[in-house]
Amino acid sequence: MVGDKPLGRPRSEDRRRAILSAAVDELRDKGYAALTIEGIAARAGAGKQTIYRWWPSKADVVLEAMLDEAATAIAIPDRGSLSQDLRGFLVETFRQRGQRPVLVGLMAQALLDPVFAEAFRDRFLFGRRAALRQIFQRAAARGEIAADVDPELLIDVVYGVLWYRLLLDHAPLDDDAGRQLAELVLRAVR
Repeated sequence: MVGDKPLGRPRSEDRRRAILSAAVDELRDKGYAALTIEGIAARAGAGKQTIYRWWPSKADVVLEAMLDEAATAIAIPDRGSLSQDLRGFLVETFRQRGQRPVLVGLMAQALLDPVFAEAFRDRFLFGRRAALRQIFQRAAARGEIAADVDPELLIDVVYGVLWYRLLLDHAPLDDDAGRQLAELVLRAVR
């Protein structure tokens, strides 16, 4: 670095978005195991060097794409009640079931790579937990959650169901499952 300016060309937002979109498209078409930086670069019309300069691995490219999607696709509702907020959040979260191949691939990579596991946990998993925690904190401030209820355990229950169904694909992740899980949590907080 020279002064406060980073060396090299600045990152182009249009190029970044094209690469992230190409990574998700490649992933959906080919699956995580067959995803390559070469394939992402070809689809995005970018050089491999550009991708490696911005991200250390294919998993990091996909993680950033998922962070962008989660930030825009799943709002943190504030409808004035825990029941409305929780139902809205879980239905929207479960509506993202099309992301299954992406999320399963990232979880598999996290199990194999401790460095990526830390980034995945800190940036993605903890970010989604923070969104749900915000809903519970607002509800607690409104007196909708009993004082002896552990909100972290509720968060574990919600994401435990989500990840179990994502990884095993044994039961649906759909609007109805989101509503049923919301009802289960609502009964637990009363």
